[in-house]
Amino acid sequence: MLTTLGLDADAEAVYRAMLARPKDGVAALAAALDLTDDQVRSALDTLSELALVRPSAEHGGRLRAVSPDLGMEMLLARQQHELSRQQQRLEASRATAAQLIADYADLRPQSDSPGVEQLTGIDQIRDRLATLTREVRTEVLGFNPTSAQTEEGMAAARPLDRQLLERGVRIRTLYLDSIRNNAPTVAHAEWLAGHGGQVRTVPTLPTRMIIIDRASAVIPVRSDDTAAGAVILTGQGTVTALCALFDSTWAAGRPLGEAPVRDAHGLTPQERAALGLLADGHTDEAIARRLGVSPRTARRITTELIERLGARSRFQAGVRAAQQGWLRGTDTGR
Repeated sequence: MLTTLGLDADAEAVYRAMLARPKDGVAALAAALDLTDDQVRSALDTLSELALVRPSAEHGGRLRAVSPDLGMEMLLARQQHELSRQQQRLEASRATAAQLIADYADLRPQSDSPGVEQLTGIDQIRDRLATLTREVRTEVLGFNPTSAQTEEGMAAARPLDRQLLERGVRIRTLYLDSIRNNAPTVAHAEWLAGHGGQVRTVPTLPTRMIIIDRASAVIPVRSDDTAAGAVILTGQGTVTALCALFDSTWAAGRPLGEAPVRDAHGLTPQERAALGLLADGHTDEAIARRLGVSPRTARRITTELIERLGARSRFQAGVRAAQQGWLRGTDTGR
């Protein structure tokens, strides 16, 4: 049944009948399918909207069914476009929900909002992080989804990191694979590792995050503007879930000095992540943001993947990648 692709039972039956008997008109189709003429015409309207039937060039006034390979590809492309739009709406809803949570926490007394503390502005965020850093006892875990950090930010972080490491606090930080192309960020990561911190990289990260002593987590309210505001979460269930997310992502990462390992299909972790994003309908600009690379680099990666799959379009590349098993184990942080 093709109901998941937008066809009801009558439309699917008429489409199949037109493929089998291309010369039949409305009356003949109605008789063959035990439908009324109006039901057949309604089905033809649905098929026309989905571009599954077209006017015949050979027989004026008659419709013909497009071939199944082209028709199904168009239906799948339409559905994938809708899924992409739904994903964009979901991301917008998540951002709105996070903002609402932060606003609500700000409006209510702190005692009425257990487990949530709002921070507004980069100064307040830095001051609160400095306080939390002084209070940390055993461990700091971090997601850093920025491929090129500012010199100011790295300089500000080093004294605090040095103090923690000298006190015997364990620091583990996950960066994007793309930091390897930014010398200052690599230098900072190597400095951290050289002073006892542990650094790994992964192709994508869901958001910036700092977890302290597995008891509190700091995450931004907006992933596109981490300086605008943040929330500190201390609820046991929430922090436990975030710690599990960190641990699984850390296990999949690789040390900074380790060369990328290609999988059975010859894909690097970054290429595999890009392919998963491509199959999900993301644009090159969105892929660039998720990988922490330039749009030009993202276009080069996706173009090479499409060529390697022998595809004629981005959609066909996603289909072929799924058919050939290239997407198994792909993690895009969704």
